[in-house]
Amino acid sequence: MGISGRIIKAVSGFYYVKPDIGEKAEMPPKNGSVYQCRARGVFRKKGVSPLVGDRVEIELTATDDVEGNVIKILDRKNSLIRPQVANVDQALLIFAIHTPEPAGDLIDRFLVLMRKNDIDVILIFNKDDLGSDAEAEKYRSIYRDAGIRLLFTSTLQNSGIEEVRELLKNKLTTVAGPSGAGKSSLINAVSGRELMETGEVSKKIGRGKQTTRHTELIEIQEDSYIIDTPGFSSLELPEMECMELQDYFPEIGTYKNECYFTGCAHISEPDCGVRERLDKGLISRKRYDSYVLFYNDLLNRRSH
Repeated sequence: MGISGRIIKAVSGFYYVKPDIGEKAEMPPKNGSVYQCRARGVFRKKGVSPLVGDRVEIELTATDDVEGNVIKILDRKNSLIRPQVANVDQALLIFAIHTPEPAGDLIDRFLVLMRKNDIDVILIFNKDDLGSDAEAEKYRSIYRDAGIRLLFTSTLQNSGIEEVRELLKNKLTTVAGPSGAGKSSLINAVSGRELMETGEVSKKIGRGKQTTRHTELIEIQEDSYIIDTPGFSSLELPEMECMELQDYFPEIGTYKNECYFTGCAHISEPDCGVRERLDKGLISRKRYDSYVLFYNDLLNRRSH
């Protein structure tokens, strides 16, 4: 039987595997943390590639017990394309409460993507010290039925940090957010050290100047990892059928069986239960507008 562990980094065909705690304690990797591994050719023949985040089994080669081969990829619960990562437990989406103003359609695109991949979302409005109670209440109203966890944080006032830290414990979390939202400051505050200083982040996740692109998990606490989501400002909807979209808006999907017509798109059909609730203020107008925008986007894809 091989040594089990998790792939925490992939660079140029090498996979760096951190062994499970207590696994092969009599023979830890000589560098003290990870084994450098290649993937066996059998994966290529099957058209399968190991991903960062994969739980794997490895066998050691004869090179002083620091190198090995990935011999088995254990079952994945999910996988993402950007970043290429497997077994994500949750997503942390960070926006500033204002300055810059949050982009609602971008938030909603991300929520659709994560819900389609069955990944829980924690939506954070950071820089809470710059916002008012009225602004906070506005966002609570918009996302109250979106099926997510909503938090307000301030690294300046150290508010909400402990709650975020607890939510990240023993999880693999993909972290996303636009520039200027205070993402790096928040992660540093949660971890208690400078993990996401500009230069260091660039080196770790391959987004900086003249760095080799690679994917890596950043350990913020024991067995608690984060991974950055690149290309966030150009996030596209995943491929799906138009009628599938309502299932990723919980506040809309809840009422889909109350429409007169089966297969109601909730846009222009008469006797629509969703629009009745929209008119009564039971569904957020901003969320509904995102739904209509996305539905038309998907419809246009099918016609091209």
